Amino acid sequence: MLIAFVAPKKIVMTDSDVLILPGWQSSGPLHWQSRWQALYGYERLEQHDWLRPLRGDWIARLEEVLLARATPVWLVGHSLGCLLVAAWAAHSRQTARVAGALLVAPGDPELPTLRPALHSWAPVQQVRLPFPALLVASSNDPYCSLARAQQFGHDWGARFLLLGECGHLNADSGLGDWPEGHQLLRQVQAEAAAAPSPNP
Repeated sequence: MLIAFVAPKKIVMTDSDVLILPGWQSSGPLHWQSRWQALYGYERLEQHDWLRPLRGDWIARLEEVLLARATPVWLVGHSLGCLLVAAWAAHSRQTARVAGALLVAPGDPELPTLRPALHSWAPVQQVRLPFPALLVASSNDPYCSLARAQQFGHDWGARFLLLGECGHLNADSGLGDWPEGHQLLRQVQAEAAAAPSPNP
């Protein structure tokens, strides 16, 4: 008789295993992150202070929520939410609680227009992420140059995808429910599930 064996690494992800990480000032009702939350029942990471985003506070909040989860999650970050993933991963010993990440339109806290509000986020963490990640960028993002987005992707060890001229990939970009982005999430989840398990 044949007995099927499922390796521990092959985790079937459900809608409850996706955690939305908005950026500075959170994501409004027309933002694709909010639409995904309504459409698919994903949980949103709520920060204590959206207007004064201190990196240490945001890292602590993400750690708190992940410690309360029973299974690994997929992180879906936008803008400052992308930098949160990198900052948290560089400081946490709980990275096994994350299955992977979709990182969309990272912001650059070293831009003169953003530096006053995001001073605690500079310099950006340059440590390779210990889980699979896909970074999606726009060629005309006003909050991050293409070169910087590519550098972030390289530093974090994330696969890089350029979508063209889509602004900050937010509500102003006219993405609506952004089904193409959701398909990207499903794609990277499937790729991670199909990847061979690391040797013990």
